[in-house]
Amino acid sequence: MTACIVGWAHSRFGKLEEDLESLIVKVAVDAVHDAGMTPQDIDQIFLGTMNAGFQRQEFPSSLVLQADPAFRFKPATHVENACATGSAAIHQGLNAIAAKRARNVLVVGVEKMTEVTGAQVGEILIKASYIKEEGAIEGGFAGVFGRIAQMYFQRYGDKSDALARIAAKNHKNGSTNPRAQLQKDLGYDFCRTVSDKNPLVAGPLRRTDCSLVSDGAAALVLTDVETALACKKAVVFRAAEHVNDFLPMSQRDIVAFEGPERAFRQALGSAKIGLDDLGFAEVHDCFTIAELLIYEAMGLTPKGQGERAIAEGIVAKDGRLPINPSGGLKAKGHPVGATGVSMHVLASMQLTGTAGGIQVKEPQLGAVFNMGGAAVANYASVLERLR
Repeated sequence: MTACIVGWAHSRFGKLEEDLESLIVKVAVDAVHDAGMTPQDIDQIFLGTMNAGFQRQEFPSSLVLQADPAFRFKPATHVENACATGSAAIHQGLNAIAAKRARNVLVVGVEKMTEVTGAQVGEILIKASYIKEEGAIEGGFAGVFGRIAQMYFQRYGDKSDALARIAAKNHKNGSTNPRAQLQKDLGYDFCRTVSDKNPLVAGPLRRTDCSLVSDGAAALVLTDVETALACKKAVVFRAAEHVNDFLPMSQRDIVAFEGPERAFRQALGSAKIGLDDLGFAEVHDCFTIAELLIYEAMGLTPKGQGERAIAEGIVAKDGRLPINPSGGLKAKGHPVGATGVSMHVLASMQLTGTAGGIQVKEPQLGAVFNMGGAAVANYASVLERLR
């Protein structure tokens, strides 16, 4: 145990009027205040944003300094690792503390996605694939996961019903999350039925199988365990693992999700726990097929049987292992650079009993899984309340 989360902040996700700088400044100020610190106490700053064309501002790290003059001259670094950018920024903070280069670290994750057209969003996100082989896939990144869903269906049978149940679960959970972009329980029948309001988007994926284009920001403050013991609240990292796989899908069995599986195995091993010890998990459901495959990567079910986890209620909010009680990326939204930080903030709220309408019953341990690309950059954390 080398570091703890001792303060946090989280904007609402959605199509927001605030610009990138405003989103960064607000969560930075609020997270430092929530930690009971001042800007003078912060030793290093890491800002996670993918951008890749969403904004003209390509050099954003010092925008955090706009939050307070006391941040001036502190080291600030821009971190990017596709959809896992937020977790990558957190890991840089953990590494700085472990190396004793910093005691208190501010991590901000942010993305402003809605100022470009839908076609531009698709062109930007497809850059997180292997362009030489996958860049021409129709439908952009939805097309990538549509292809993964087709391959899974070919191997194990049509699982459209399971995907609809996952979407319905996450929308029901998100309906009580005030930070979520879509706070509406759409119901299973709507998610299952192809219609004008829920058309097929790519392969077997319907609109309700795809996460939302979002603006938003989240921030947290990390500190060492010794300092955290004197803080008003602290959530400790029992494990923080990072596993990268090949970028081309052609070089791996993409349906096996081997990178996520290894990341989870290493995280559980580092934390010296089993899957049954977890009270909940926030996982990367950029598409419902991703959540289905993550069930199998976690070890909740054997390969090809992930549908059991949703059909048997295991992953429901009141189930044995609630998955995405926040509503996940599916309902909460997926502002790319903010996502990993958001997941760790919401997990910390769960563990401190401050999650409000999305609170699960008295969790002792929680997991976070954030994924960049199609199971390429895989980050798994195990968190526990320290105080």
